[in-house]
Amino acid sequence: LRDNRIELVRASWHELSISVSDVSLSDEGQYTCSLFTMPVKTSKAFLTVLGVPEKPQITGFTSPVMEGERMQLTCKTSGSKPAADIRWFKNDKEVKDVKYIKEEDANRKTFTVSSTLDFLADRNDDGAVLSCRVDHESLNSTPQIAMQVLEIHYTPLVKIISSNSWPEEGQTIILTCESKGKPVPEPVLWTKDGGELPDPERMVVNGRILSISFLNKTDNGTYRCEAKNPIGRNSTEYVLIVHDVFNTLLPTTVIPSLTTATVTTNVALTTSTTTSATAISARDPNALAGQTGPDHALIGGIVAVVVFVTLCSIILLGRYLARHKGTYLTNEAKGAEDAPDADTAIINAEGSQVNAEEKKEYFI
Repeated sequence: LRDNRIELVRASWHELSISVSDVSLSDEGQYTCSLFTMPVKTSKAFLTVLGVPEKPQITGFTSPVMEGERMQLTCKTSGSKPAADIRWFKNDKEVKDVKYIKEEDANRKTFTVSSTLDFLADRNDDGAVLSCRVDHESLNSTPQIAMQVLEIHYTPLVKIISSNSWPEEGQTIILTCESKGKPVPEPVLWTKDGGELPDPERMVVNGRILSISFLNKTDNGTYRCEAKNPIGRNSTEYVLIVHDVFNTLLPTTVIPSLTTATVTTNVALTTSTTTSATAISARDPNALAGQTGPDHALIGGIVAVVVFVTLCSIILLGRYLARHKGTYLTNEAKGAEDAPDADTAIINAEGSQVNAEEKKEYFI
């Protein structure tokens, strides 16, 4: 071996050692050690040289990228032997849907490897970090990494937040217009029902905040917040309905007051109606004004009719029983009523029938 990069490290009758510095791919091959004896003895070893991949580079990125545009980013590395492995990551999460290409270099010993990532730009990817990682056995478990931060421009996203979910007359409501976009949107524009705000004294705009004081029914309507940037514009609406305070308190205040007045008035009328009013109050404590107790005249009339029908029935039954005749003697026994004894009665009886049978007659 005759090369300035090869040095003799140790030489003796038992050992011969050499070192090779600045190893290159041309150093790969079979090495032979010979011992010149009779006969000559040799020993052989094959040296494999790994091709270290170059630091990867990401191409195809133009900044900024508009939302919805298609992006094709390519990561490439050369000089690897054997061919290196390339993987993509987005915010430390691996992306699987990529295209992998391996090509042989001009020296026919190393390889150039590339990987292409194809996707549509989305506003959620703004600020995301794309990483291209090259793994190879020559790197001793320390991969080479190239990174690219995404910058995506998009139209504003607008949302209105209300400080009061149930606005009432006389109150103050604050509407906040949140707008997010890139570039940052310009100051927002507030309108009502398609026109300017009708009352600037009560409707005050401070940046993105609309404050409406002393609410009344004329403030009802649709409020629109619009934001724009060089990419485009967007808007959202909020429907304001001002509620009446009186209608809100009526179910809980007015009805109990009417109920109390009704019960008190019924009790104070007369002594005869106190029991009825108390019974009514006990049965329905929530009775409304205008409700009265039972109709006593109607009840009295029903009782009178029942008594009259009962009396008529008793009279008819008495007349029927009175017409029932008792036991009396026939004509053959006439004249025997005044006899002092039985024998005389038989003798005095008309027809003198001693063994006359007693007969009964009924009037039909």
